Amino acid sequence: PSWCAGRQELGAAHYALVLLVYGPADSQGEVFGDVRPLLTSLLDGYNVCVVAYGQTGSGKSYTMLGPPAKGGAPPSDAGIVPRAAEELFRLIAESPPPRPQVGVSVVEVYNNDVFDLLAKDSRAPGSGARRGLPAAAGDGRKEATTPTCEAVGSASELLRLVRGGLRRRATHATLVHEDSSRSHLIVTVTVTTAPGPGVSAASLLLPHPAAGAGRRRSACGPARPPDPAGRAERASAQLQLVDLAGSECAGVSGAAGSALREASWINRSLAALADVLGALAERRGHVPYRNSRLTRLLQDSLGGDAKFLVILCVSPGQRRLAQTLQGLGFGARARQVERGPARRRPSARAGEGSTG
Repeated sequence: PSWCAGRQELGAAHYALVLLVYGPADSQGEVFGDVRPLLTSLLDGYNVCVVAYGQTGSGKSYTMLGPPAKGGAPPSDAGIVPRAAEELFRLIAESPPPRPQVGVSVVEVYNNDVFDLLAKDSRAPGSGARRGLPAAAGDGRKEATTPTCEAVGSASELLRLVRGGLRRRATHATLVHEDSSRSHLIVTVTVTTAPGPGVSAASLLLPHPAAGAGRRRSACGPARPPDPAGRAERASAQLQLVDLAGSECAGVSGAAGSALREASWINRSLAALADVLGALAERRGHVPYRNSRLTRLLQDSLGGDAKFLVILCVSPGQRRLAQTLQGLGFGARARQVERGPARRRPSARAGEGSTG
């Protein structure tokens, strides 16, 4: 496949656009070179999102995840997710104590339903536990269940959980791809700053309700506001690594029956993502995050003080020209997004005046 990577990064004053094009001869390491600086931003307190977008069979999963582990692929073929895990823990190891806590969740958006791929009752692809989205603040609804978020202490632990989730991901053979992903995969890595004086590190970890003794679950989520004494309990930043399902033309893929229904939901959610980017680009008063569960899950990484990178995967074949142009149109829309000044998330150290 050919890679066309269009990066939108929230810089010191505004979004700075960098457009880079990778060809078939470029290595996975070269592609990751454009992602590596964002991991430093994550530890500085910014939300970061890396999204692979493109048609079915264009190389999104290979770019994000690398080849299937069962193939015994060399490390040089590793994708963005394993490379990001290694780099994140390398940076954490080099940072002065107290070091941040790391948690990971893995979900898929399949037919516009959210499935928790780390839930203990997940058994087969597409059969993960259904999880509702967190209720928006002030909308009067009861808070919904959030996905399982496991504490991890190394890149190998993180990747073990991701690989376990991948085994439950929905796939379906089509004429274009024999193992086509039929869902959007979202790997969320939450980095929580260490507590300040007087706050126990153990307070950042909650017992997993379905786990045995000794298993812990990290408290993932947005930063909590300060308590009445002015101490922030914790501050979190999230890295979301997203392998989108491929945009699909049923006439080319031969999708029928359940596969056709999957393709319909995939295309609708990708259109919703494009609509959100269009609204942000045009600075509309209303951004339609609620039109899709995909955009709801990515809301904190698409708007506000986030750093966002889009990797467009395109196919060189003439038969795929229409979908390639569609993908480039998506990238052009993403390039038009400009946001305001960048601001880091508040520190969680006790005694600092954070505002959440």
